[in-house]
Order: sequence, then C-alpha cells, then structure tokens
Amino acid sequence: MLMTTNEPTPVDASGGMTAEEAAALYRLMTWLSPSFPVGAFSYSSGIEWAVEAGDITDAASLRNWLAALLADGAGFCDAVFVAQAHRAAVARDDEKLRETAELAAAFVPSRERQLETTTQGRAFIDIARSAWACDGLDATVAACGGAIVYPVAVGIVGAAHAVPLPPAMHAFLHALVSNWISAGARLVPLGQTDSQRILAGLEADVAATARRALAASLDDLGSATFRADLASLRHETQYTRLFRS
Repeated sequence: MLMTTNEPTPVDASGGMTAEEAAALYRLMTWLSPSFPVGAFSYSSGIEWAVEAGDITDAASLRNWLAALLADGAGFCDAVFVAQAHRAAVARDDEKLRETAELAAAFVPSRERQLETTTQGRAFIDIARSAWACDGLDATVAACGGAIVYPVAVGIVGAAHAVPLPPAMHAFLHALVSNWISAGARLVPLGQTDSQRILAGLEADVAATARRALAASLDDLGSATFRADLASLRHETQYTRLFRS
C-alpha cells in the first residue's frame, strides 16, 4: 500500500510509533528526568522539617506522607495547573493562561515553596527554550504575564512542542514523586531498594491523581495537607538545613 503525505511516518513498522510520537517521548523523558538542570535536588518541599519533627521516620511513614501530598495536597493542585496551562496554551486562550499562571503562583503556602516552584519554572523554560527552539513558545510565555511556576512551565512547554497532555501529566507526577523520595532517602536516610519500593507503592496513587487532575477545573483546586504546609513554613527557621525548602 502506498503511503500518502497525510499519514504520519512510522519510525519502526513493528513498534508503531510515528516520528512525532518518538520526538515527543524523547523530549518528555529528557525534560522530566532527574538530570534535567532545574535544581530540583536542592528542594525537599518541607520534608526536611517533617523528618526533623519525627513525622517521617522510615519508609512506611515517608510513603504515607507522599500519598497524602499526592491525593490531597501539592501533587493534585500542581497536576491541575499542568492540565489547565497545557489546554489554555493549545487553545491559545491568553486570558485563561494568565488566570491559571497567576493563580498557580499565588497557591503556594510559604516563601520557600514560592522560591522552589518559581526558580524551577524559570529554569525549565529557559533551558527547554535554549535547547529546543520552538515557534510560539515566547508568545505563550509572555501571555502568562509574570512569574511562571514549575507546573505551568511544564504545561506550556509541553503544549508548544505538541506533547499530549496525558503522558505529560504522568511524567510530571512521576518526576515530582521521585524528587520527594530522593529528598526523603537522604534525610531519613533510606537505601535505594526502599526508595524504589516507595516509588512502586505510589504507582496507583500517581495514576489516580492524574485521572482526577485531567478531569478537574480550577474550581476543584484545594488542599487538605495542613501538616505539610506547616512543615514548609517551619523549615524557614529550622536550625540546620540541607535543603532550600
């Protein structure tokens, strides 16, 4: 059968991936890899204080803490911002994009979390823009109108490069959880096997959070993890610190 110019070109006839799908996957794996230089390793999202206070003492308590963050705290809220920013960028709805970016920047509970998410957001956009030039990204960034936090940055860069939202969502949450586990592993401390067990144990939580976030609107935003918010506030005055948040 002859291939028409309207059909996507397969990379591998046996694998079924198109060139566009392979490029999107390659970029997504790169952008949300622990090696992508946004400085995520230097932030703990309040986990350092939770370990100091005795809330997190072992693998089980770390897993429970992170499951709550995913379902009822920053994990879910950030995932909603990824989805809303991605959709607004795809639709070229500048008003919705600005609203999402402003709300996301105002939604963090402490000065250190604000530093964490804005610094990573700025680095994510700058590095992705430098390494992967993309038509329209500059205009999308400008439409946000101010500081761009990390989940919004992931959403708009993914949209600019035609990365589908569902895999971008799952990759974002995987990166978020992986960084939390990495911080916890250094602070408790935990071994590599325990860290991977926690990551495996949170697989269903990540999937459930992604599903909820994809179906949510900005009106569905909300957090019920007061202790985690308190941890991010108390970390600012913690006597000894390894992390910036």
